[in-house]
Amino acid sequence: MQIEVPNIGDFEAVDVIEVLIKVGDVIKPEDPLVTLESEKATMDIPAPQGGRVTAVHVRVGDKVSQGKLIIEFEPEGISETALPTPTSDAPAPPPKEAPATLAPTGSSAPRTTPIYAFVSPDPGPRVETPPASSDALLQSGTPIYASPGLRKFARELGVDLKAVKGSGRKQRVMRDDVTVFVKQALHATPSAGRGSFTLPQAPAIDFSKFGAIESRPLSKIKKLTGQNLHRAWVSIPHVTQFDEADITELDAFRRSKSDELQAQGRKLTLVAFLLKAVTVVLHKYPDFNSSLAPDGESLIYKKYFHVGLAVNTERGLLVPVVRDVEQKTLLELAGEIQALSLKARDGKLTPGEMQGGCFTVSSLGGISGTGFTPIINPPEVAILGVSPSATKPVYREQTFVPRLMLPYALSYDHRVIDGVAAAEFTRHLSLVLGDIRHLLL
Repeated sequence: MQIEVPNIGDFEAVDVIEVLIKVGDVIKPEDPLVTLESEKATMDIPAPQGGRVTAVHVRVGDKVSQGKLIIEFEPEGISETALPTPTSDAPAPPPKEAPATLAPTGSSAPRTTPIYAFVSPDPGPRVETPPASSDALLQSGTPIYASPGLRKFARELGVDLKAVKGSGRKQRVMRDDVTVFVKQALHATPSAGRGSFTLPQAPAIDFSKFGAIESRPLSKIKKLTGQNLHRAWVSIPHVTQFDEADITELDAFRRSKSDELQAQGRKLTLVAFLLKAVTVVLHKYPDFNSSLAPDGESLIYKKYFHVGLAVNTERGLLVPVVRDVEQKTLLELAGEIQALSLKARDGKLTPGEMQGGCFTVSSLGGISGTGFTPIINPPEVAILGVSPSATKPVYREQTFVPRLMLPYALSYDHRVIDGVAAAEFTRHLSLVLGDIRHLLL
């Protein structure tokens, strides 16, 4: 059987810009065979039925008109020798063809008139090609030159044609361009992780157009921290639970020991209480002291309690780890926190001192603010962000009394922890901080 160029309206000679099949290919109904282009429009010639291509009679660059033979093919399940013979000597009237309206390249309007392919010796039923939706223009306004069939092919592969560089005339995107693009994408991400995806690149902006600028390179620590934070933010479903704790008695006890400890060259900070209290709560809620296995199928529970402490330095954020918090006294913790913070600011932390954390505490207590959303430090599943305490009126026993309230936020991995567990965690943490006798239990 043969397929010829159908009625293409007033166009007498149009260019063949793409041949989408070759001898031996098995085609299905409505598969695009060739793409034609006039000065202002493009169109696909679809297959009227399925079969195997036996001959191709056009090449890229040919000019064709209505009636030009495109391909020969053997229909599925039918051999050419078994084709029905006419029962009358009178020639059958030729089928009436509606002229095809070609949608301009890059237009988002659907094709208004269907395109039919001539088939001889038996035309058979006419097969319409479905209207092709078009992602017509680049955001910059540059049109995307691609045939409807190529657009359909790209959609099936999930390829955004805006990202594909065309190799054809007028930078037309060809089938090979899409294929190469997909291969390069697969090669560039051979170990794409579970649930991974690619974010579109932010557009480059020339800020010098608006005024004077200065460019300063990021420190190595800031670049590495930025990469880790970005990866954590896009790969972990963060949820943040906000709460506050009444630390009036805790702070009174801490201040009562201040002069005595200062005489010994020591200092008892709120952070030491926070680390100790967090460990008590981690004992009670072990899901927060776990990590999600790489395959996402199980949880790894840790029997140790190493807590990371975010430290701001001139070179960027560092997180030294205080080990075995549950085995140390408040004074021991205060001394270790001070030593690790000093090493971090002096750039003397070793890699081992920043590894093995189960949970992280980030405190802005000495600065400002009423709350913030900390980003989880993977492979941990939660992080505590502490803001400065403030004296507030709290209603108790039918009267308002001044209480020192500590606001904090718990960010957690929603794949591991649900909202009820997070609320219970913060409630128990507030209980422990509100009555430091719980630290003895």
